[in-house]
Amino acid sequence: MEHHPHHPAEHHTHQHPEHAHAPGHGQAPEHDHAPGHDHGHAHHPAGHGSGWPTAVRATLHCLTGCAAGEILGMVVGTALGLHNGATVALSVALAFVLGYALTMHGVRRAGLPLGAALKVALAADTVSILVMELIDNTVMVTVPGAMDAGLGRPLFWASLLLSLAIAFALTVPVNRWLISRGRGHAAAHAHH
Repeated sequence: MEHHPHHPAEHHTHQHPEHAHAPGHGQAPEHDHAPGHDHGHAHHPAGHGSGWPTAVRATLHCLTGCAAGEILGMVVGTALGLHNGATVALSVALAFVLGYALTMHGVRRAGLPLGAALKVALAADTVSILVMELIDNTVMVTVPGAMDAGLGRPLFWASLLLSLAIAFALTVPVNRWLISRGRGHAAAHAHH
């Protein structure tokens, strides 16, 4: 007897918030259509899609692929005893491949077909990777003995980390400029 009075009330109360949630959820599309509001940018604070935080995130994204390719290229080239030019060329090639692959993976998860994902990756990352690779390889080649130090020497790793840090710092303003004009990482940002 005490089961029937409490159960319907609890059930009704339980349904009411769910029912109330549905209209709230249904209001989201109306909010998305408000001027200046982009659903794809909702996770960015204050909607500053072209500010420094966005440029830093874009550069960190680029640095992930670039650093992986750069380190792999330097390690393989050094381990195989390749000339400095061949090692740098291998590093640059791998940086582009892994940088593009990382972006393509992200936009493919958003549902883009392979060809469209490749176009987005090319538009989003080419300038950023190019600038980053130019800077970090220049630093690496400029540090005396860094390329010939070998994988077991701290000079090699310290120089590589320094080159990536400098490349990151100098690529952030480039990405900020590109994103503020709707170019560079902004091409991929719309698909995340």
